[in-house]
Amino acid sequence: MKLGLSKEKSSDKFDYVLLALLILMAITSCIAIYASFGIIGTSKGMHYLSRQIIWLTASFIVFGIMMYLGNDSLFQFAKYAYWFLMGCLIILFIFHILYSKLHMNEFFLIRTINGAVSWFTLPGFSFQPSEFMKIILIIITAQIIDEHNKNKTIDSFELDFKLFIEIAKWALPPMLLILLQPDTGVVLIIGTSLLVMVLCSGIHKEWIWLIIGVISICIITFGILYFLNYDLLLSIIGKDNAYKLDRITSWLDPESNSSHEGYQQYLGLVSIGSAGIKGHGLHQILLKIPEAHTDYIFAIISQTWGLIGGGVIIFLCLSLDLYLCKIASSTTNMFEKYCIIGIIGMLLFQQIQNMGMIVGLLPITGITLPLISYGGSSLISYFIAFGIIMNSSLKS
Repeated sequence: MKLGLSKEKSSDKFDYVLLALLILMAITSCIAIYASFGIIGTSKGMHYLSRQIIWLTASFIVFGIMMYLGNDSLFQFAKYAYWFLMGCLIILFIFHILYSKLHMNEFFLIRTINGAVSWFTLPGFSFQPSEFMKIILIIITAQIIDEHNKNKTIDSFELDFKLFIEIAKWALPPMLLILLQPDTGVVLIIGTSLLVMVLCSGIHKEWIWLIIGVISICIITFGILYFLNYDLLLSIIGKDNAYKLDRITSWLDPESNSSHEGYQQYLGLVSIGSAGIKGHGLHQILLKIPEAHTDYIFAIISQTWGLIGGGVIIFLCLSLDLYLCKIASSTTNMFEKYCIIGIIGMLLFQQIQNMGMIVGLLPITGITLPLISYGGSSLISYFIAFGIIMNSSLKS
């Protein structure tokens, strides 16, 4: 595989704004994890903080490697990575079957965490294939869309449909395997990012209205069944997925379900609602919020520094998102443009979903706050994406 360095190396520019935003995010992540010490304990907190610093260091190294390698051979590399990750997901699926049938919680390098079979546990760290598959599918989809638009001579609904089929051939198998782990959150992230890319690919507007209509019908049908025929809805999704409906119930009425499924949602609302403008201060043990350093890191920030702390996080996220939009708009390479659009879609969805579930606007899905929450696989996968964006920014 020949790596292309010429285009990226030809520019003497450097995007210091993007780098500064990523460094600010990294510092904020460390401060946020430090703020969670009062809930998770100093010993555990130091363990997570030190590991997060290691992951951040590794992420910036990966970021530098991506800049050195460039984007020219990205699609070829992505195809190799896709099949490697598919192999990992198939192995995890096989273990998931063993876990269901034989109640095995651990086998060799695989173990079950919170009922999900999503990680390979290696010496010193865990590897989550689905986090990297998110980025790989964005790269592959960007290449499919770019080639489709270059090769088509006329605009037709038939060609648009062929584009959908080609993307589905690559995306649906890993999404199904991830859904069976089960990890609905990552599937939603992948689906949203690819949908955003398709909507921006130049397809006929009628397809866009059709997609919006189908999504609306699904939501309305779900709502009707949930409120009028709960048993039928449960039979459709399966009793094993009843906990997902319980999350909807707790989201709609967190107070009444505060001792059961709505426990996390209720604690998140109380922690933010009681913090006021300035918050309660560092390491105040007011509420034992579960997953304080991961899913609920925004609640910890808001509880500690109140509206000011939450506002700073929202400002940082918006600054990064808008700057990525600026890079996307100035990028002339369409393959890279579609990559950046997919990354923006993924980033925005995670931010909105995570902060939305904390404040009670959206149901709980277990989606973390990107670049802020603790997590190695998520960080490194995102910095691969930011390496792609930096290479594009240097050429624009």
